[in-house]
Amino acid sequence: MIPLDVLAQLREAHGQGNYEPLLALIPYAGLIGIECTREGDDLLFRLPANQDNIGNPLLPAIHGGVIAGFMELSAALYLLIFSESAAIPKIIDFSIDYLRAGLYRDTYARCQLWRQGRRVTNVSITAWQADPAQPIATARAHFKIKELPAP
Repeated sequence: MIPLDVLAQLREAHGQGNYEPLLALIPYAGLIGIECTREGDDLLFRLPANQDNIGNPLLPAIHGGVIAGFMELSAALYLLIFSESAAIPKIIDFSIDYLRAGLYRDTYARCQLWRQGRRVTNVSITAWQADPAQPIATARAHFKIKELPAP
């Protein structure tokens, strides 16, 4: 079950459109610097350019693991806010396709919930930098969820 205090923070964060207190609960989000903003009924995730996230200093380019972690965490946060799960979603599998180098600049991600069943949900994630039409990576993730009890 999602702890009541976390559930209250989720509702408050989404109601106000301020996700900083929620992200502060996740150490990895702070480590890589993830930010989240609400755009209408959707969420936009942002990974600000940060020297600590560089994997290839010659280009310079963001480390592939940081890009994957950013995308996976974005999907998990998206599900926490939008899914109808009685428990915190747990990752089952994650598959990523790197399409371009993630250069040293801000990176953005959007998620789309493709299917939510009683136990498993499927999310797609797209990450880009300058132009959403030119993604640097796409990913698919499956999460285990717990069905809400019948009213």
